[in-house]
Amino acid sequence: MKHTLSVLVEDEAGVLTRIAGLFARRGFNIESLAVGPAEQTGISRITMVVPGDDQIIEQLTKQLYKLVNVLKVQDITATPCVERELMLLKINATTAMRSEVIEIANIFRARVVDVGEDSLTIEVVGDPGKMVAIVQMLSKYGIREIARTGKIALTRESGVNTEFLKLTALEAKI
Repeated sequence: MKHTLSVLVEDEAGVLTRIAGLFARRGFNIESLAVGPAEQTGISRITMVVPGDDQIIEQLTKQLYKLVNVLKVQDITATPCVERELMLLKINATTAMRSEVIEIANIFRARVVDVGEDSLTIEVVGDPGKMVAIVQMLSKYGIREIARTGKIALTRESGVNTEFLKLTALEAKI
């Protein structure tokens, strides 16, 4: 199972290196990693997606707390969250197929951010499932390049789990 960890750290040189080193020494992979300033000056938020069962994540959490600059570690996997990712896609798009590619981009609320002679660069923002879906739809045109950020997430203050609401709405239609 994939777990999403939200880690608050002091914004000092070498913190990310120590965290990555901890994972490497233990033989764990980090599937996604996003780092940026948090709400308080001098603090950064690291959002990581890590594969493993609950026991492994608990062990990693304890190890993270042993690092000097780590302030708070939360496994937010089961917590209602707002999750986003940013992706840039460079797609083959001759003049003849350009309108088709733009139409697909519009369906996903993506934006065309660059136009080349035979390509389009598209910006997509959304949850990780949306990223997979648009890549599937656009792959038939030929994807030249992809650049993706890692997943970022914040817990929902409302406590409402939108994934649960989506499932409930789907079941009501059936």
